[in-house]
Amino acid sequence: MKPPLEKLTPHQILTLIGLVALVAITLIFDVDVGLVAISVAVVLTLAAPGLQKRAIDEIKWPVVLLITGVLTYVGVLEEMGTIDWVGENVADVGAPLLAALLLCYVGAIVSAFASSVGVLGAFIPLAVPFLLQGEVGVVGTVAALAVSSTMVDVSPYSTNGALVMANAKGVDQDAFYRQLLVYGAVIVAVVPVLAWLVLIVIGG
Repeated sequence: MKPPLEKLTPHQILTLIGLVALVAITLIFDVDVGLVAISVAVVLTLAAPGLQKRAIDEIKWPVVLLITGVLTYVGVLEEMGTIDWVGENVADVGAPLLAALLLCYVGAIVSAFASSVGVLGAFIPLAVPFLLQGEVGVVGTVAALAVSSTMVDVSPYSTNGALVMANAKGVDQDAFYRQLLVYGAVIVAVVPVLAWLVLIVIGG
């Protein structure tokens, strides 16, 4: 016999409402997600100050500082045009197959430190010139870029990897960080060439 489900507390219900409000406000009214998140956090703090104090103590501040530092660095590179410059030079390579492979690798490396969606939005238009030549398939190339850019989200420097690190309980944080780092490096090295081979060379 299954044990009865525990009822949600008022503060848990308020938290769920806050998450729904966060998504709705940012998507519908295009308000900055950081501002809305802080506003929701303030409301929850005022509703139950005691609970929030314990929650703050559970925050993995080294992980937070790591991600904010990496995102700031990547943001500076994007503002300087470094990532676009690399992508454009890769796309200008004469051989379309080689250009597709290089774009997959650049997308994987950048995505390990930044948003996968942002990488796809920036790199797919760069693939248009050699896609128009007809030597590589459009669907296969876009799929290969998508796979290469999303499979590396296990990196400890990405948002998903950082969330995994922050929520890992009962493990050696330093050892777990190294494991994620090695695993992410292997994914970056192997997945782009496999995606290129299967989706573009063979599937295209």
